[in-house]
Amino acid sequence: MGRKSNGESSIYEGSDGYWHGRVTVGTKDDGSPDRRHVQAKTRPEVARKVAKLEQERDAGKVRKTGKAWTVEKWLNHWLENIVAPPAITENAFSAYEVAARVHLIPGVGKHRIDKLEPEHLEKLYRKMIRQGAKSSRAHQVHRTIRAALNIAVRRKYITENPAMIARAPKIEDFEVEPYSVDEVKRLMETAQKRRNSARWAIALALGLRQGEALGLRWADVDLGLGTLTVRRSRLRPRWKHGCDDQPCGRKLGGHCPDRVALRQETAGTKSKAGTRGIGLPDELVALLKKHKATQDAERRKAAQLWTETGYVFTTTTGGPLNPRTDYTEWKNLLKAAKVPDGRLHDARHTAATVLLLLGVAERTVMGIMGWSNTAMAAKYQHITASIRRDVAQRVGGLLWEPAETTDESDDEDGAAGVPIPA
Repeated sequence: MGRKSNGESSIYEGSDGYWHGRVTVGTKDDGSPDRRHVQAKTRPEVARKVAKLEQERDAGKVRKTGKAWTVEKWLNHWLENIVAPPAITENAFSAYEVAARVHLIPGVGKHRIDKLEPEHLEKLYRKMIRQGAKSSRAHQVHRTIRAALNIAVRRKYITENPAMIARAPKIEDFEVEPYSVDEVKRLMETAQKRRNSARWAIALALGLRQGEALGLRWADVDLGLGTLTVRRSRLRPRWKHGCDDQPCGRKLGGHCPDRVALRQETAGTKSKAGTRGIGLPDELVALLKKHKATQDAERRKAAQLWTETGYVFTTTTGGPLNPRTDYTEWKNLLKAAKVPDGRLHDARHTAATVLLLLGVAERTVMGIMGWSNTAMAAKYQHITASIRRDVAQRVGGLLWEPAETTDESDDEDGAAGVPIPA
């Protein structure tokens, strides 16, 4: 046999008793040939390995050289250097970070990404469900590892994404029963006795998301025209310790006197459709005017302790409301109003349902709610038990009400129903 040309694969028997194969699959970062080595006990066996490597090379699926990443190392790299804001929104990043830190790294973090199998992920999902996690949480973990490993495939650290093969848990449909009109009235009446009562009117009447309501500034509200514009969303604060020289001794960064913010106070809306203008009912305009007067009184009372932030809903010293505190106030309001317990997001379901049942055009409802597609209407249009009963009663009245009868008895002077001429 003649000498093989540069770049051509080779097979030979080594002095160690094994057969060896070498395949050029590309070039390294420094420009030198990237030549891979395989070995086997027999020539046919090593020939098969060489052929497979050549196929992977031709298909562009050869893994990069270097030490393989572990799942933990890759997830941390992906979070810190690839998808960290502003590449994606703060809320999206937070969901990825929690899925990685709480579930993926403890569950499969020690595996090499090129050795991770679909079964490893499926076992993790089942374990999460057994330990009480909701299927939606397990599905979020699945979406996170899928997104992270898709980047690893594109950068040729692995040739296939096992999360694309793994079977994700089915998300259970969660039927939300919106609050009835009477329950909404009780909530509104009870809220009038508490601070920031207009905040709950906005949630129940307009369906603003929590972050959208807490992110409202007075500059976004025109009480003269009766409109408001949703431009941003308030984020849940995240902190780290700022007491490097003299540790404060507190466990959580948020409790540190010298705490340092890890994220911005607000971010853009959830989607492009989320930035929207909304008309206000006259009753809500009146509530906001009353709320503004109350806030002005709190400003005068707080004096130099007041921090001017421009937010519509604030603490007693003018600072922005913490979403966690806002959620706790919602739960307290439900108890005080003696209505069934529910999520804060259920107020949004209620507003959407009311708009749809009132016959408001779907496109208009989309604009008010900040939906990006019409499929959201089907998700939010709930039919409550009371409405179902009302429909049943109407059907019953239509079918079982006695039919109207006409007096068809004839008399000697004419047919039934025909007037007798004078």
